[in-house]
Amino acid sequence: MSQPPVMWRFTGNQLKRWRTRANISRIQLAAATNYSPDTIKSMEQGVRMPTARVLDVADEMCDARELLSAAKEYLAKGTEKFPARAQEFMEREREAITIWWYEIALIPGLLQTERYARTLIERRDPPLDDETIAERIAARMERQAIMTERRPPVGLSFVLYEAVLRSPLVDAEQLIRLLDVSRLRNVTLQVLTFERAIPSALLGSTVLLETNTYERFAFSEGPIASELSADPGVVNRVSERLSMIRTEALSADESTRFIEGMLP
Repeated sequence: MSQPPVMWRFTGNQLKRWRTRANISRIQLAAATNYSPDTIKSMEQGVRMPTARVLDVADEMCDARELLSAAKEYLAKGTEKFPARAQEFMEREREAITIWWYEIALIPGLLQTERYARTLIERRDPPLDDETIAERIAARMERQAIMTERRPPVGLSFVLYEAVLRSPLVDAEQLIRLLDVSRLRNVTLQVLTFERAIPSALLGSTVLLETNTYERFAFSEGPIASELSADPGVVNRVSERLSMIRTEALSADESTRFIEGMLP
């Protein structure tokens, strides 16, 4: 299971140490910052990013002489671009030379239009602040450069379960985006229809990638936790599963015609 960013954990640890040293309770700090004690606890445990307000107030209450406030600069440098559970995967994605992606519920981030991405991110629960929403949308769009700007090109294979395309979130713009991407020489896009679905295809989404150092990773993302594994046994099982799904899916040409048939 991927861990929260190390800077969250380090800053949270320092926050707890300074608070304890100053004999200030978590309840006192929560009241002074207008957060709940549970939120302060999650910040100290590194599960949630310590906010500027908490760090500044704690710095003054604990007489930390700006040692806590100084962490704001480092926490602000891109830690909110991606959810904590996905950050390690994003690092590997930047190093990838091949990516196989099977999705059962949502359009993969690399294929999303800005409108689709905004809808997902704005509806996140618990809700995000406006600044974080804007940063995550921009980061998702920036990731898509992997399809056209890397040299040598990254080999990308996507299989989308038909339910992904039938979602009310998928509009004509998103369908056209899929068709445009499918025309790239380094991209293969297939559709697994309801009729062709096999039991293993219903077990959830997964990604298999190989990095430029020839390491292979399997990644599965959930709403609460995600897992990135380099274990050869796990990677081999995921590879076999994806191979079976790709075999059952429509061919690239058939998939193009299927998506074209969904356009208004």
